[in-house]
Amino acid sequence: METTTDTVPKVDRPGWPEIVVGIAAMAVVGLGLPIAASGQVDLTSPVGGAILACLSGVAGLAGFAAAAAVRRRPLRSFGIRRASARWMWWGVAGGVLALLAKGLLTPLFLMLAEVPTDTQAGYAAGASSGPWLLVVTAIGLAVLTPIGEEFFFRGVVTTGLLRYGAVAATLGSAVIFALLHGINVVLPAALIVGIITAELRRRSDSVWPGVVVHAFNNSITVIAYALVPGIV
Repeated sequence: METTTDTVPKVDRPGWPEIVVGIAAMAVVGLGLPIAASGQVDLTSPVGGAILACLSGVAGLAGFAAAAAVRRRPLRSFGIRRASARWMWWGVAGGVLALLAKGLLTPLFLMLAEVPTDTQAGYAAGASSGPWLLVVTAIGLAVLTPIGEEFFFRGVVTTGLLRYGAVAATLGSAVIFALLHGINVVLPAALIVGIITAELRRRSDSVWPGVVVHAFNNSITVIAYALVPGIV
């Protein structure tokens, strides 16, 4: 596999200002809006879960938009550029690898740590409560969230951390990605997806293979929620 670790000129890379501003924007949208709406909508209900699924993607896009607004630069500086079919297939392979690793590591993690396991109950309720809410939840989790989170976490965070080298960029951005999902049952899966997508972004110089990884895994999750009501 060919490696392109430094194709974005250093002067063009986002940095800590973009990372901090982006995380703040994500927090406002992803945490602030649900808190503000909690008195109006039951976010643990099927409708609330479908709304949260879409809000997850919107938060990522808000984070990217805020980060990109800090300093004007072309989208290719964030890795938002076309990827070859070969790299998109590597994204599919990465999605399969992430799914297998998640199946192995999540039970082990739960054996070693007592963490919340119901943090995605709203998503599960949305996906298993009829065709319309399933469609909305699927759009939120399998389309909006992969695009929004990959644009920000890989386009901004991984790209920004490349100034410290490949290992720091891949592992550092993956840890930030995982921790921002919370200390809960999702942590191992988020860390695995973060490592795979960051490495694909670094090697392919594009965020799109990572979007494929993310969409593949989230699609399987939505299907599981739809087919096995009550699973979290």
